[in-house]
Amino acid sequence: MAKAPLYVRIERELRTRLTRARPGDAVPAESALAEEFGVARMTVRAALNALEADGLIERIQGRGTFVRQRPQPRAAGTLMSFQEQVRAWGRTPASLLVEGEVRAASAAEAAALHLTAAAPRVVSIVRVRLADDVPLAVEYACFPPHLNDLLDLDLETGSLHRALHQMGSHPSLGSSTLTAQRAGADGERLHVPADEPLLVETRLIVDQHSAPLEYTVSRYVGARYDLQVTFDVQPPGTGETR
Repeated sequence: MAKAPLYVRIERELRTRLTRARPGDAVPAESALAEEFGVARMTVRAALNALEADGLIERIQGRGTFVRQRPQPRAAGTLMSFQEQVRAWGRTPASLLVEGEVRAASAAEAAALHLTAAAPRVVSIVRVRLADDVPLAVEYACFPPHLNDLLDLDLETGSLHRALHQMGSHPSLGSSTLTAQRAGADGERLHVPADEPLLVETRLIVDQHSAPLEYTVSRYVGARYDLQVTFDVQPPGTGETR
């Protein structure tokens, strides 16, 4: 297997160091890092550019480079508007529309949304979600076909959840499954390599009548987005041996 480029190996080492640093800590200058790793400053700059793109460091003109405050993790048991969440971090939310159309439903989408037509259709909205122009996730959202008016909205600056409320469909309860997958074709949209592991949240949301409302797969860059899970610890079963 071919070795990763030198700047990638430096980036990974610096990424590990950042996990032990505190927000606001100074990052060594390019010249100091170039001397430490025995490389040209251009190589170090490429590694730092990748870390900056991930929102892990920030460069302040005339002062230097510093460890950036990571956003607060989202509780896995709570779903809030992406826009509200990013604004709560003190950052600016945005979206890039990749797809907005009514199309044939996949088997998983039809089953999740309880679509029973012979050739079921879904309203499909695919967006890249950003915070301060840093891509955090690619979101694949599907809705029942009667909600096709969603496609008339401003899907890059508007909130789908707010629009659903205005249309009389109130998201009320949901469930999620968390997995990990390689970025693949989404790597280009997220500015990461195709083999970068992504955190994948597959969720189903129902409305106030307990009818399926939204089936969404969100593929997050793990270095840019955290989920916090709270759980109960089950006592050992009777007769269990260790």
